[in-house]
Amino acid sequence: MSTDPLPAPVAARLRRPTWRDPRLVVGVVIVAASVALGSWAVSSAGRTVPVYAADGTLTPGESVDVSRLRTVDVRIDAGTELYLRADQELPDEVVALRVVDDGELVARSALGDAADVDVRSVSVPVDQAMSSRVRAGSAVDLWATPEAPAGAVEAAEPSPLVEGVVVEQVDDGGSGLVVADGATLHVLVPSSDLPVVLKALSVPGSVTVVPQAGAGV
Repeated sequence: MSTDPLPAPVAARLRRPTWRDPRLVVGVVIVAASVALGSWAVSSAGRTVPVYAADGTLTPGESVDVSRLRTVDVRIDAGTELYLRADQELPDEVVALRVVDDGELVARSALGDAADVDVRSVSVPVDQAMSSRVRAGSAVDLWATPEAPAGAVEAAEPSPLVEGVVVEQVDDGGSGLVVADGATLHVLVPSSDLPVVLKALSVPGSVTVVPQAGAGV
């Protein structure tokens, strides 16, 4: 019985890829897209726009011009148009509509016309030391304590005057951890609350400034 020899295997020849090879075309497209995407990401990360930030705390009703602002560069994103651009002309005769903390980017909505701010600045003498957390931009409550009648055994009961008014300015000769006795706070009181506050300041007794929780933080 004769056996035929098995045919010898034929070595496969490698073919040089051509531009007609779809695998080569897909690979070139992927590499090109990756390079373009990387270049775009690097370019976008380095692009910034100049935006105004508050140079010191801005309080409601305060006039805002370039002397009260500083320029910072921020990365461009979809929300940049919501803020005051430093490379654009600043609106004339605008005031702060709300508290803008020192270093905070100035939102366009935080500025407006003086007629839109219905508050008045009232000076409140401070007859006791307070935390330095009471500063410009802080929210405080005002309480009135009438003078006790002569011969009274107990002190008069304090009562709230107004809540959540903004401190516009602190006049204090000291610079320690507390606002010293004898300082004066200038607070922004809504016009509707002005009569009751002014009355409390004009009669014998005292007006106490009570910081709200988190005020000045």
